[in-house]
Amino acid sequence: MLQKHTLAIADVRVPSKRMKTLDEAKLQKIAESIIEIGQTTPIQVRVDGDGYVLIEGLHRLEALRALGSTEVEAFFVRARLH
Repeated sequence: MLQKHTLAIADVRVPSKRMKTLDEAKLQKIAESIIEIGQTTPIQVRVDGDGYVLIEGLHRLEALRALGSTEVEAFFVRARLH
């Protein structure tokens, strides 16, 4: 079972290719949900040197950032081998 960790948002790097998929309307909807009930689903990251790379949860991460949060709940996952 995955264990939740609390990370500094500033330590999470979003690949530029992934950032291009950001949908502003979806971000706003998630931000409203976070205001009402908090972050219910952790993002997924992989460890990369001194920081982390986002694997899943771009809109949750950006909604928290837009709300002024400095921390995010996350699961650590391993990179897939192809």
